[in-house]
Amino acid sequence: MKLKILLPARILVDQEVQKVIAEGADGSFCLLPRHIDFVSALVPGILSFEQSSGEETFVAIDEGILVKVGQEVLVSTRNAVRGGRLGELKRMVQERFETRDENEKAARSALARIEAGFVNRFLEIQGRR
Repeated sequence: MKLKILLPARILVDQEVQKVIAEGADGSFCLLPRHIDFVSALVPGILSFEQSSGEETFVAIDEGILVKVGQEVLVSTRNAVRGGRLGELKRMVQERFETRDENEKAARSALARIEAGFVNRFLEIQGRR
């Protein structure tokens, strides 16, 4: 099967695989090459796949959609992190969340300064009339 994991700005995975294991709202499921065509909403969690060499790879994903059509499996998600081992993946996810938390704090702080500046300017304009 051909697995593609699509993010908004790039393709994270595009390779031949023997097996895909993912988690939907109703639980975990496994796709093999002769599986019927299939669609599932994915919940945040771990998607794993077995490469043609037999090596298992893990991807932490945000919620998304999985579509299997013929020999192609497409996964579309907003965020995903690929790691070889679960321990490595856990570390990568923690780092990404810490970075995102810092960026969100900085963005909220900048927005608060913009709002305060807007209110101050508005009050200045009202005072001049």
